[in-house]
Amino acid sequence: MSAPYPPSGPFDPVAQAGAEWTLRHDRGLTAAEQDDFSQWLAADPRHRMAWAEHRWGWDELDRLAGLQTSVHAVPDPDLLAPKRLGRRLSWLMPASVAAMVLGALLLYRSGPAAAPSGPAPVRSLAFIEQRVLSDGSVIILNRGAIVTTHFTAGERRVQLERGEAHFKVAKDATRPFFVEVGGVTVRAVGTAFNVRLDPASVEVLVTEGKVGVQRGRPTVSLPEESLSLSMGECTVVSLTPSAPAPQVTVVPPAEIEARLAWQPLLLDFSNAPLTEIVAEFNRRNPVRLTFRDPSLHEVRLSATFRSDNVEGFVRLLKSNFGINVEWQSDGNIVLSLADQDGR
Repeated sequence: MSAPYPPSGPFDPVAQAGAEWTLRHDRGLTAAEQDDFSQWLAADPRHRMAWAEHRWGWDELDRLAGLQTSVHAVPDPDLLAPKRLGRRLSWLMPASVAAMVLGALLLYRSGPAAAPSGPAPVRSLAFIEQRVLSDGSVIILNRGAIVTTHFTAGERRVQLERGEAHFKVAKDATRPFFVEVGGVTVRAVGTAFNVRLDPASVEVLVTEGKVGVQRGRPTVSLPEESLSLSMGECTVVSLTPSAPAPQVTVVPPAEIEARLAWQPLLLDFSNAPLTEIVAEFNRRNPVRLTFRDPSLHEVRLSATFRSDNVEGFVRLLKSNFGINVEWQSDGNIVLSLADQDGR
């Protein structure tokens, strides 16, 4: 792999801005920042090139650090081989490094961005959180999920108190990893799986490796009567005491992808129809966007968004395209053309 284009000059303000936006994206954009970023991209074709250049470099550094931001990411054991490492870092010209460092300094000096002004929508959509634990394990928390951790020298325990989370467990055979949720325990050593707590059941879906599932709280390891799940398998454990034993079902890859579509991605649209963009947001978020005016289907847009930033997306539609954004009482959003009074 090579960089998409040569690094920019040492004092190129476009390159510096691209580096700053890369750093802001890494820590998460506020709705106001998302609006500013979309407008910056659309202002000049060089902006998109600078963004792509620095984002590519940042992603490569993430790989070097072993950060897995997607359930589909596969570790590359040869990534740190000396010869490959030299080639992969060859793009890091002093100008690019200086721009990224300068961007970081500006961000830390300026502090967090102010929250957007004006009345809040009926239903606010918080960003999905990624949390890296002390052992290197990664938890991606769906909106509203709550977890607590209890690590000791002999074991690692996480309590999912509410909601849904995906776990990417760092391998450590000497310290088993347990997820406790609703009276159900999931055990893994080095694997990846999704757990969702519903009012009457717990769903466990394995996306990598194997896990054991058992009612109750084992002290060291799961007993022999525990349920064993492999990659691509799922079980639903009823929280009703008299419920029958849970069964293992095989989940097709397409269905796994659909179930995990809530996990955030960076969506990059280039001259895409608004219907396609709205469909992608609807697939990945609990809120639903609908059209009141069919003529909006013809609107095309070039922008980059986090897949969970619905608020930033509709703000852009309102400020840049004059599209009405109406939040319904159920939290869904209706898009329509502005009337003659501009409302």
